Amino acid sequence: MTVSGAGSPEPRPAAPGANSVAVEQLRKEGNELFKCGDYQGALAAYTQALGLDATPQDQAILHRNRAACHLKLEDYDKAETEASKAIEKDGGDVKALYRRSQALEKLGRLDQAVLDLKRCVSLEPKNKVFQEALRNIGGQIQEKVRYMSSTDAKVEQMFQILLDPEEKGTEKKQKASQNLVVLAREDAGAEKIFRSNGVQLLQRLLDTGETDLMLAALRTLVGICSEHQSRTVATLSILGTRRVVSILGVENQAVSLAACHLLQVMFDALKEGVKKGFRGKEGAIIVDPARELKVLISNLLDLLTEVGVSGQGRDNALTLLIKAVPRKSPKDPNNSLTLWVIDQGLKKILEVGGSLQDPPGELTVTANSRMSASILLSKLFDDLKCDAERENFHRLCENYIKSWFEGHGLAGKLRAIQTVSCLLQGPCDAGNRALELSGVMESVIALCASEQEEEQLVAVESLIHAAGKAKRASFITANGVSLLKDLYKRSEKDSIRIRALVGLCKLGSAGGTDFSMKQFAEGSTLKLAKQCRKWLCNDQIDAGTRRWAVEGLAYLTFDADVKEEFVEDAAALKALFQLSRSEERSVLFAVASALVNCTNSYDFEEPDPKMVELAKYAKQHVPEQHPKDKPSFVRARVKKLLAAGVVSAMVCMVKTESPVLTNSCRELLSRVFLALVEEVEDRGTVVAQGGGRALIPLALEGTDVGQTKAAQALAKLTITSNPEMTFPGERIYEVVRPLVSLLHLNCSGLQNFEALMALTNLAGISERLRQKILKEKAVPMVEGYMFEEHEMIRQAATECMCNLAMSTEVQDLFEAQGNDRLKLLVLYSGEEDELLQRAAAGGLAMLTSMRPALCSRIPQVTTHWLEILQALLLSPNQELQHRGAVVVLNMVEASREIASTLMESEMMEILSVLAKGDQSPVSRAAAACLDKAVEYGLIQPNQDGE
Repeated sequence: MTVSGAGSPEPRPAAPGANSVAVEQLRKEGNELFKCGDYQGALAAYTQALGLDATPQDQAILHRNRAACHLKLEDYDKAETEASKAIEKDGGDVKALYRRSQALEKLGRLDQAVLDLKRCVSLEPKNKVFQEALRNIGGQIQEKVRYMSSTDAKVEQMFQILLDPEEKGTEKKQKASQNLVVLAREDAGAEKIFRSNGVQLLQRLLDTGETDLMLAALRTLVGICSEHQSRTVATLSILGTRRVVSILGVENQAVSLAACHLLQVMFDALKEGVKKGFRGKEGAIIVDPARELKVLISNLLDLLTEVGVSGQGRDNALTLLIKAVPRKSPKDPNNSLTLWVIDQGLKKILEVGGSLQDPPGELTVTANSRMSASILLSKLFDDLKCDAERENFHRLCENYIKSWFEGHGLAGKLRAIQTVSCLLQGPCDAGNRALELSGVMESVIALCASEQEEEQLVAVESLIHAAGKAKRASFITANGVSLLKDLYKRSEKDSIRIRALVGLCKLGSAGGTDFSMKQFAEGSTLKLAKQCRKWLCNDQIDAGTRRWAVEGLAYLTFDADVKEEFVEDAAALKALFQLSRSEERSVLFAVASALVNCTNSYDFEEPDPKMVELAKYAKQHVPEQHPKDKPSFVRARVKKLLAAGVVSAMVCMVKTESPVLTNSCRELLSRVFLALVEEVEDRGTVVAQGGGRALIPLALEGTDVGQTKAAQALAKLTITSNPEMTFPGERIYEVVRPLVSLLHLNCSGLQNFEALMALTNLAGISERLRQKILKEKAVPMVEGYMFEEHEMIRQAATECMCNLAMSTEVQDLFEAQGNDRLKLLVLYSGEEDELLQRAAAGGLAMLTSMRPALCSRIPQVTTHWLEILQALLLSPNQELQHRGAVVVLNMVEASREIASTLMESEMMEILSVLAKGDQSPVSRAAAACLDKAVEYGLIQPNQDGE
């Protein structure tokens, strides 16, 4: 006997009896499919055979054949389960033992695999395949033991090299540091390092101050602490929380980022606990991880206002606080950490937000620091649950601003105004209240006329941020427009002129997309936009200043004339996309806003014509759409943006690991992506430039609206392109959850329809994808849409259910007693809607093939079953005919009684006519029905043998 690979399924002599014959036939069919490489088909055949009350010996063969299929499909868990079932039926089944050993080897359970192979060799001592497999796996086990025993010595040797002062800067030292990091990525390796006094040795590496050694130490610590609560707490105890946090503040950007990553891993370990099966052991070690969290956060808050900390380090500390403090979900009732941070650290966050980058103040900050502080303040404010908590937040902000505004002279006023700007960019409710404090707005207006550039910059920026808030816009329109115009025309400094221009842009776009509500004279917005584009394209100006040109365009592109000119300016688009990839991350929101405006992907509802007439009659204002915002113009703009490379730029924006990529920013990007994939012919371009991959994180994280828009874009791509190419590898499984979210009742009918179509495509690809769809609890929702009034949604849901029915779990639902699922499919097979008919008949054909027991229930579900099947066979549509013929054949083969009923009706005549037709799947199925009826003795062949 020879055994090879996953093993080829083998037949056995059939035992007498109808069931045994059917089992043998299905096994042969499965074997043929297996040989042809159709492992899913073979699996289905073996599964169907198992449902026919097979003998224990048959069951053992079928289970080991299923194990062979799962090995080929690389589903090793199921392969092991099936092989084990075969061994339960027959303990000496050598093929099942061998297949289980293959599955266990792939799962990394070598000790168990070797036991099965030893049993195989004892049963067939002369089998060379078993002997070779045992030798191979024995070698793997010895190698693993050797590796683990030598790891301790390796760790010690690596540290000796790294801490040897004579090895400074050598290749040997670099290799040792790389090996240490790689070893720490595996949990066993991380444990070895930890138990070998590794944290104390890593501390010595950190104390050297050498960049390469510090990076190696930090990256190794990431492996030690990753998803391991007790090691994280021990590491913090050995190194000292203050010491770890202080590394964030070093001038070296790479070291600061590595420390940021380590602290993020520590936060995750403390918040989430262990995910690697050590819960019991660790429960005794960690009593209160919340205390460790607070110590970490307290040190981060102290770092924010510490003199001598680098600007990059301060930004990293803000990023960590943004990720660690607010609740992940509003469903979590506990916001105590946010309240504690507000009480302990709000003033420190405001101090960073109010610091000036140029000229440098006491605290070193970057161009992104104030924006990061604004986002943290916004997150904290949004995490508050009641008016009392929000009132406390307002009080603390106002007291801080007053403390600087009063009694600290001009420098204090500048600090106060800068802090107000920070609040206006974040929790704008708090910013608006701060603007209303006595003397603040008056000081802003006065400082705009200052001779000092830095004073002017602070005042003009605060004026710009205030102009974006509807509450203040009317006041500023009345008092600030002339001032901004004067600054724009008279100032000799581009930094002032560009900011004044943005202020004018904001005020000029106060009417939004309403064509009839323009603040400035005809052509003024075009002139402003032209100047913005000119500054944007001027690479002699620093990125921080050019960002303001994008801010201006983000507002001016509400005007359709501006949009048209902008998309025609190839140089401006190129400069915009280059700036979005630069280190000036605070530009992302403005870039996304401009793209939303150009693609008209903001929410817009056509007004009811009757309401428009009524408003005109009542002399009320009626919004008007610009002629260049009509669909034909929008489509043309989308084409131009795609040609300019907008998708590549947006993919880079999505990958940004910065707090500036807020949920609101994500939503804007999702809106643009949805606009880009609206036309079928554009979807290939989006996929080719990585748009499919970028949409997945947008669909999984962000605002509800943003996630829905991204999910709809994913659905459109999944419908019209090959999902396996659009979402290669494991990404295809990540698409399922966003698509299922579109089935919820709060989504539109179009979103429901597109989600069903996309899920239909995915369900037809593989069993693993079907299992993922089932796991996301999509089946009840799909069933619900099978009753939908809209015929296209009903048809899409039926098609989706037809593909899902390839899974045994769904087949079980149809076979369960006391439900109308089967009845619905039978009735839909008789509907006038041909597409619905086709979907339902396909589902019926599949279910009756996989579950013969359902055949006997079809006559029970409706008295019209016979005429429905006859109508299918008489249909002019050959596909419907074929599906009907398969259903009839399955019913004839399932039961002599049903076959008798069918042959006594007009069905026999219809089948006779179809069987005489040209050779086709329909004629073959019809002939098979008649042959079976002859076998049952229900009909006699005529003299010609027909």
